[in-house]
Amino acid sequence: MTLVITGANLSIEDVVAVARHGQKVELHPDAVRRIEACRAMLEKKIVAGEIMYGVNTGIGEFSEVVLNDEQVKDFQKYLIYNHAAGIGDPMPVEWVRGAMLGRINVHAHGNSGCRLAITQTLVDLLNKEVTPYVCTKGSVGASGDLAPMSQIALLMMGEGKAFYQGELMAASVAMEKAGIPVPGLQARDGLATINGSNVLTAMSAIFLYDANRFMKQAEIAAAMSLEALKANMKPYAPKIHEVRGFKGAIRSAAAINKVVKGGDLFEGRIKCKVQDAYSMRSTPQVIGAAHDALDWARSQVEIELNGVGDNPIFFPEENLQLSGANFQGSPVSVPMDMAGAVVTMVCVLSERRMNRLNNPALSVGLPAFLTKGAGMFSGLMLSQYTADMQIVEQRILSAPASIQSIPAAADQEDFVSMGMNTALKNNQILDNAYGILGIEFMAAAQALDFREYQFGHGTKKAHEVIRRYVEFLDVDRPLYDDHNSMKALVKSCEILEEVENAIGSLE
Repeated sequence: MTLVITGANLSIEDVVAVARHGQKVELHPDAVRRIEACRAMLEKKIVAGEIMYGVNTGIGEFSEVVLNDEQVKDFQKYLIYNHAAGIGDPMPVEWVRGAMLGRINVHAHGNSGCRLAITQTLVDLLNKEVTPYVCTKGSVGASGDLAPMSQIALLMMGEGKAFYQGELMAASVAMEKAGIPVPGLQARDGLATINGSNVLTAMSAIFLYDANRFMKQAEIAAAMSLEALKANMKPYAPKIHEVRGFKGAIRSAAAINKVVKGGDLFEGRIKCKVQDAYSMRSTPQVIGAAHDALDWARSQVEIELNGVGDNPIFFPEENLQLSGANFQGSPVSVPMDMAGAVVTMVCVLSERRMNRLNNPALSVGLPAFLTKGAGMFSGLMLSQYTADMQIVEQRILSAPASIQSIPAAADQEDFVSMGMNTALKNNQILDNAYGILGIEFMAAAQALDFREYQFGHGTKKAHEVIRRYVEFLDVDRPLYDDHNSMKALVKSCEILEEVENAIGSLE
């Protein structure tokens, strides 16, 4: 089904559907009317000689320089040339597609002043799967994601490079093959294409979708470890979390109970301690706090997805244009710094449970390092090292980027959000998280194989999926293939999907 773009109600799930899965989009007729009405107002102001930032003036430090009629024609082209100044490898296709979707939704409000042809070209690029080649680095997350968005804007002139049918080629060739006309750039068109934080917002939307699915898998892994460690499940009683009132903790405890339901531990048939260590007892509070942080980040990202991040902003009904700073990425980078940090926090907790599975002093009768031949064999001893290394990297990356502003443009742009740094480091944090959680899953599955009681329905299903990819460690073998297989398995969400198919949603 085609996604109709209205300027409102765009969700992170919509971003994933379009960016990752290729859902088609179209502009709502009302959005078309708004775009055309705004453009008509802008053209009247140009004819009247009204001074407007980025239309007939320079930008940044040159905002006081007024352009003559001849310069106005070429300014947008040189603006895009100058700002297409990124560096590094190409961004993943889904990030670029998500950014184009976000920009279309901004234009749909009818406050941007560009021609309809510009917005329609972005729609056509999405629908015909022509993806601009965009360097990963270069944005400081204020005045928008200018460098990456400018590489998208190059296609409006038939310039730059693009991916089409899996091949990188000149953008002009890709657009010709796909049957997309080149609209060219006229007054305002270039700046209206680039002047918002659409790339970091799209990256953040995709991250939040994946992070939510990661958290649900963290709950499954926790449930498996708890069953293997003969945990006292009373701390997971709903009343404990309801009386405190945090929604995330209530959700997390319910999810873990759902996974272990039907097993001997949940039914009270296994002897356990009166009180377990924090890493076993406080999992709902910790993962719950992560859920709550991600929910806040989601709310902020979805406001940005559906707002007008642009400069200047035009109000056709009032014949008004106002210049401000709605391109500033801080409203997204601040919650997203927290979002990355809570993924790290949950991974620290995961590693602590994995440590208890390995440590014979803490594992309630499990063999040392989960091997039958301790001494001759080292079991999963080195798997913990691998998890620890990744956690240290996560901790380094969890320092907030939103406080790292470096002034630019002769101090005209003297505070910037560095939100692209947030988005980039969050993806590195999540990549490590898949590996860390994969190691807990592997250790929990190994530990469960030493136990002889009944496990919860969700735990049994997760164990079954893991054993399709990683065999029981009977004697030592090189573990890098197992680690990489488990990381890929967690990233694929196959464990989550099969567990939810078996016992129902964990949300």
